[in-house]
Amino acid sequence: MTLAVLLIVFAALALASVFGYAVSRRLQLPEGPGLEARIQPVDIEAFRNLVNPAEDDHLRRRLPSREFRHVRRVRLLAAAAYVQVAGRNAAILVRIGQSAQSSDDRNTVEAATRLVDQSLRLRQNAAVALFRIYIALAWPNSGLAATPVLDGYRELSGAAMLLGRLQNPAEPVRIAAS
Repeated sequence: MTLAVLLIVFAALALASVFGYAVSRRLQLPEGPGLEARIQPVDIEAFRNLVNPAEDDHLRRRLPSREFRHVRRVRLLAAAAYVQVAGRNAAILVRIGQSAQSSDDRNTVEAATRLVDQSLRLRQNAAVALFRIYIALAWPNSGLAATPVLDGYRELSGAAMLLGRLQNPAEPVRIAAS
């Protein structure tokens, strides 16, 4: 009995580590120049609607169980796409912030440091949120925790705009769709 429990625990840990590796690989950024051009703006309002628990409750009450599960999975896949874009944008902003940290202007260095810190935090939150979204795909009635990504992305947008204004006032960096 103990051996069976140990094997199950080991298998679960191995599965979790493989899954974590796969999620982190999905958030990685390809190499190359022109990082600013690779930023994909995220529609924050649409993202907020997808991760809103009140919307899920409304759909749960209005739709038959089978249809709700289907709609919920489609919404989860859309939320995963938003989280992946947010994670990739955060990776781009980490690199932009790191290159701006070598500036001579103290305000630029402070803004770049803040941008890097927020970007790294958002990447971690995105990886956890993707993991939870994929779990929710298997169990559509489970909860979803993409709110830290949404809130972090809103903060990151402000930090990116500040650094963009300090570096090039004519062309601010926009990571959120208006």
